[in-house]
Amino acid sequence: MEARMTSPANPDVTTAVRHLYKAIHAAGVDQRLLSLVHLRTSQINGCSPCVFATIRAAKEAGETDERLHHVVAWRDTPFFTDAERAALALAEAATRLQDGAPGVTDEVWATAAKHFGEEELGAITLEIALTNFFNRINRTTGEQAGKTW
Repeated sequence: MEARMTSPANPDVTTAVRHLYKAIHAAGVDQRLLSLVHLRTSQINGCSPCVFATIRAAKEAGETDERLHHVVAWRDTPFFTDAERAALALAEAATRLQDGAPGVTDEVWATAAKHFGEEELGAITLEIALTNFFNRINRTTGEQAGKTW
Protein backbone atom coordinates (compact mmCIF):
# COMPACT_ATOMS: atom_id res chain seq x y z
CA MET A 1 0.00 0.00 0.00
CA GLU A 2 1.23 3.45 -0.85
CA ALA A 3 0.41 6.70 0.96
CA ARG A 4 -2.12 8.86 -0.89
CA MET A 5 -0.60 12.18 0.22
CA THR A 6 2.90 13.29 1.08
CA SER A 7 2.03 15.99 3.63
CA PRO A 8 -1.66 16.47 4.51
CA ALA A 9 -1.08 18.97 7.34
CA ASN A 10 -0.81 22.71 6.86
CA PRO A 11 1.05 25.01 9.29
CA ASP A 12 -2.14 26.25 10.97
CA VAL A 13 -3.20 22.68 11.77
CA THR A 14 0.28 21.85 13.07
CA THR A 15 0.19 24.89 15.37
CA ALA A 16 -3.26 23.98 16.65
CA VAL A 17 -2.16 20.41 17.37
CA ARG A 18 0.88 21.67 19.29
CA HIS A 19 -1.45 23.77 21.46
CA LEU A 20 -3.68 20.76 22.10
CA TYR A 21 -0.70 18.63 23.13
CA LYS A 22 0.52 21.41 25.40
CA ALA A 23 -2.89 21.44 27.12
CA ILE A 24 -2.88 17.65 27.46
CA HIS A 25 0.57 17.56 29.04
CA ALA A 26 -0.12 20.51 31.34
CA ALA A 27 -2.63 18.41 33.30
CA GLY A 28 0.13 16.26 34.78
CA VAL A 29 -1.04 12.87 33.50
CA ASP A 30 1.85 10.42 33.29
CA GLN A 31 3.21 10.29 29.73
CA ARG A 32 3.31 6.50 29.87
CA LEU A 33 -0.42 6.37 30.63
CA LEU A 34 -1.15 8.75 27.74
CA SER A 35 0.92 6.47 25.52
CA LEU A 36 -1.13 3.45 26.58
CA VAL A 37 -4.34 5.34 25.78
CA HIS A 38 -2.96 6.45 22.41
CA LEU A 39 -1.83 2.92 21.60
CA ARG A 40 -5.14 1.27 22.51
CA THR A 41 -7.15 3.82 20.56
CA SER A 42 -4.89 3.36 17.54
CA GLN A 43 -5.13 -0.44 17.79
CA ILE A 44 -8.93 -0.24 17.73
CA ASN A 45 -8.82 2.00 14.66
CA GLY A 46 -6.17 -0.07 12.91
CA CYS A 47 -3.85 2.92 12.53
CA SER A 48 -0.44 1.35 11.89
CA PRO A 49 1.56 4.60 11.80
CA CYS A 50 0.21 5.65 15.20
CA VAL A 51 0.82 2.19 16.67
CA PHE A 52 4.39 2.27 15.36
CA ALA A 53 5.16 5.81 16.56
CA THR A 54 3.49 5.33 19.94
CA ILE A 55 5.38 2.15 20.74
CA ARG A 56 8.67 3.83 19.87
CA ALA A 57 7.89 6.91 21.99
CA ALA A 58 6.57 4.84 24.90
CA LYS A 59 9.73 2.75 24.98
CA GLU A 60 11.83 5.93 24.99
CA ALA A 61 9.74 7.09 27.98
CA GLY A 62 10.56 3.87 29.84
CA GLU A 63 7.59 1.66 28.99
CA THR A 64 8.29 -2.07 28.85
CA ASP A 65 7.84 -4.39 25.89
CA GLU A 66 5.77 -6.69 28.09
CA ARG A 67 3.16 -4.03 28.81
CA LEU A 68 3.14 -2.64 25.26
CA HIS A 69 2.59 -6.11 23.80
CA HIS A 70 -0.36 -6.65 26.13
CA VAL A 71 -2.28 -3.40 25.70
CA VAL A 72 -4.44 -5.16 23.10
CA ALA A 73 -5.50 -7.67 25.80
CA TRP A 74 -5.29 -5.40 28.86
CA ARG A 75 -8.37 -6.87 30.54
CA ASP A 76 -6.82 -10.33 30.68
CA THR A 77 -3.36 -9.48 31.98
CA PRO A 78 -1.88 -8.53 35.35
CA PHE A 79 0.35 -5.80 33.92
CA PHE A 80 -1.80 -2.70 34.42
CA THR A 81 -2.88 -0.69 37.46
CA ASP A 82 -6.52 0.02 38.23
CA ALA A 83 -6.02 3.62 37.07
CA GLU A 84 -4.53 2.46 33.77
CA ARG A 85 -7.39 0.02 33.31
CA ALA A 86 -9.89 2.82 33.89
CA ALA A 87 -8.15 5.00 31.30
CA LEU A 88 -8.01 2.13 28.79
CA ALA A 89 -11.72 1.40 29.32
CA LEU A 90 -12.48 5.09 28.76
CA ALA A 91 -10.38 5.06 25.58
CA GLU A 92 -12.21 2.03 24.23
CA ALA A 93 -15.66 3.36 25.06
CA ALA A 94 -14.96 6.80 23.57
CA THR A 95 -13.46 5.28 20.42
CA ARG A 96 -16.17 2.71 19.76
CA LEU A 97 -19.10 5.02 19.04
CA GLN A 98 -20.38 3.21 15.97
CA ASP A 99 -23.26 0.90 15.21
CA GLY A 100 -25.16 1.37 18.44
CA ALA A 101 -22.19 0.96 20.80
CA PRO A 102 -23.08 2.53 24.15
CA GLY A 103 -20.07 4.87 24.18
CA VAL A 104 -18.90 6.18 27.52
CA THR A 105 -21.41 4.91 30.05
CA ASP A 106 -21.88 6.42 33.49
CA GLU A 107 -20.09 3.36 34.91
CA VAL A 108 -17.03 3.79 32.68
CA TRP A 109 -16.87 7.49 33.54
CA ALA A 110 -17.36 6.94 37.28
CA THR A 111 -14.59 4.35 37.35
CA ALA A 112 -12.22 6.74 35.60
CA ALA A 113 -13.28 9.57 37.95
CA LYS A 114 -12.23 7.44 40.94
CA HIS A 115 -8.65 7.60 39.70
CA PHE A 116 -8.37 10.98 37.99
CA GLY A 117 -9.41 14.54 38.77
CA GLU A 118 -11.34 16.70 36.32
CA GLU A 119 -8.23 18.25 34.77
CA GLU A 120 -6.67 14.82 34.28
CA LEU A 121 -9.90 13.41 32.84
CA GLY A 122 -10.04 16.37 30.47
CA ALA A 123 -6.49 15.63 29.32
CA ILE A 124 -7.17 11.91 28.87
CA THR A 125 -10.37 12.66 26.97
CA LEU A 126 -8.55 15.14 24.75
CA GLU A 127 -5.78 12.56 24.14
CA ILE A 128 -8.41 10.02 23.05
CA ALA A 129 -10.11 12.55 20.76
CA LEU A 130 -6.84 13.73 19.24
CA THR A 131 -5.72 10.15 18.67
CA ASN A 132 -9.00 9.36 16.90
CA PHE A 133 -8.46 12.51 14.80
CA PHE A 134 -4.98 11.36 13.74
CA ASN A 135 -6.13 7.78 13.19
CA ARG A 136 -8.83 8.91 10.81
CA ILE A 137 -6.47 11.17 8.87
CA ASN A 138 -3.86 8.43 8.59
CA ARG A 139 -6.38 5.81 7.52
CA THR A 140 -7.92 8.18 4.97
CA THR A 141 -4.60 9.24 3.45
CA GLY A 142 -3.05 5.75 3.55
CA GLU A 143 -0.18 6.85 5.77
CA GLN A 144 2.32 4.04 6.32
CA ALA A 145 3.95 2.81 9.53
CA GLY A 146 7.60 3.60 10.00
CA LYS A 147 7.51 7.32 10.68
CA THR A 148 7.73 9.10 13.97
CA TRP A 149 6.61 12.67 14.35
